[in-house]
Amino acid sequence: MPTYNTSQFKRGLKVQLEGEPYSMIEMEFNKPGKGQAVYKTKLKNLLNGRILDRTYKNGESLEAADVEERTLQYLYQDGTYFHFMNPDSFEQYEVSAESLGDLGKFLVEEATCDVIFWNGSPISVTPPAHVELKVTYTEPGAKGNSTGNVQKPATVHTGAELMVPIFINVDDVIRVDTRTGEYIERVSKS
Repeated sequence: MPTYNTSQFKRGLKVQLEGEPYSMIEMEFNKPGKGQAVYKTKLKNLLNGRILDRTYKNGESLEAADVEERTLQYLYQDGTYFHFMNPDSFEQYEVSAESLGDLGKFLVEEATCDVIFWNGSPISVTPPAHVELKVTYTEPGAKGNSTGNVQKPATVHTGAELMVPIFINVDDVIRVDTRTGEYIERVSKS
């Protein structure tokens, strides 16, 4: 199995620790006045999302994780699984709703997602950074209540709930940042 030396450490690097795949989400190089240089890292477990803080001395190495990233198209959800398809081979894959968590509420049919495979099975899904969702329920905004950044809760067609500005109405289409779950802008009015 290939390894990565500390000089190759960078964000996004996929490594294996204790038999499980991790993604390096932060890496900081620190050279004290005396002594050896160290690399402070934050590693995210790709199976359960747990974050580890690890420090490595200059010259140490980590085993590369046997992971593969593929771009797949989201098809549908059946309640238990989210179904994805490879647009080139038409091969289909299932990802459990439990492993997707809240990200599943931001998936829109036919969206292109980056999926990480480990040992031939999908383990992590990254949806597009921004999606357009239709508002299915929100309270009407109170007239004259337009000072400042007044927000209200809204539900979109995928089931996600988020805070939107007071002027958003039912049937409006809004753009949402899937990384934070926050409203960005209104795309079209009802």
